[in-house]
Amino acid sequence: MVYAEWQVGQVVWSMLWFTLLFLWIWVLLVVFGDVFRSRDLGGPAKALWTLFVLFMPVLGVFTYLIVRGDRIGERRLDDARAADRALRVAMRSAVADDGSDDDDLRSLVGLRERGVIDDAEFQAMKARIVPT
Repeated sequence: MVYAEWQVGQVVWSMLWFTLLFLWIWVLLVVFGDVFRSRDLGGPAKALWTLFVLFMPVLGVFTYLIVRGDRIGERRLDDARAADRALRVAMRSAVADDGSDDDDLRSLVGLRERGVIDDAEFQAMKARIVPT
């Protein structure tokens, strides 16, 4: 029986190594993601960082974190802000397209009822809003 041979210390030690392996993979993914996401690095610089991290992983990751690690969070925050802005613009355009004609027509009817514009102006403005 295999499970009877494992002691508590061996299980804890194995869990520690598994956790360290998981953390190492996560750090590698963060570094590679940052290398390819960086707008201030050109293609050759990205290739060199990638090769450096692939062929000398520990030294490459620690060097990258020392040289460029202070801006990783800023680049991620900038990307999140850009995605948020794009989502807000898309939502505004979708909302504006849905009911803008109705709102414009209501305001035109209100202006005509108050006497601010006459029927000819109303028809001309209505033709601009709702093309027939």
